[in-house]
Amino acid sequence: MFGQVIELIDEANSHDPNKEQYKNVMWPKERLYSERMTNMLDRFMPSADELMYIAVRGQHIERWQSPRSDFAPGKHGYYQWRTALYGFHAGRVVELMQQVGFEDHACQRVYNAVAKKQIKANPDSQLVEDIASLVFVEHYMLAFAQTKPDYDEQKWIGILQRTWQKMSSTAHDFVLAGNITLPTPLVPLIEKALSDN
Repeated sequence: MFGQVIELIDEANSHDPNKEQYKNVMWPKERLYSERMTNMLDRFMPSADELMYIAVRGQHIERWQSPRSDFAPGKHGYYQWRTALYGFHAGRVVELMQQVGFEDHACQRVYNAVAKKQIKANPDSQLVEDIASLVFVEHYMLAFAQTKPDYDEQKWIGILQRTWQKMSSTAHDFVLAGNITLPTPLVPLIEKALSDN
């Protein structure tokens, strides 16, 4: 069942109309993201069980179907969008799990993790948050920075500190031990943000 649901998640994400080039190959954006999530889980917690591998693989399933532009601009609209996405992604992953015969308790566990339920009390939710944060820093932070040329140093320090605060102490140790590739142009800013934290 595990292999079947991973295939279904990958098939769903292969339809992403947004593309990203990586190592001279054009990938559907969320298909590439899901591979990066799995790779990071392999590195961060290879002992994680199959349900957590499903959760991280499906964490952005079909994200293009709920674009940010469907919600109001500004911080309030952003939080509405993000909350809606949690439920959307979790629901889609559970649909695929049910399709291949996973039991209700397994589906509920994955739903809670992907939907980030009780994040500070649920280790599954925290694990998904850790993996997403690590993937963001290693693969997406630099590109995000390049889309925000108007952000000053203090704004960036705030973003970096909030990302850090989302992560567990285990994830902090993983970063500080040099286990992820930090975006070189942002290293001085990252170091400053962490020293101020």
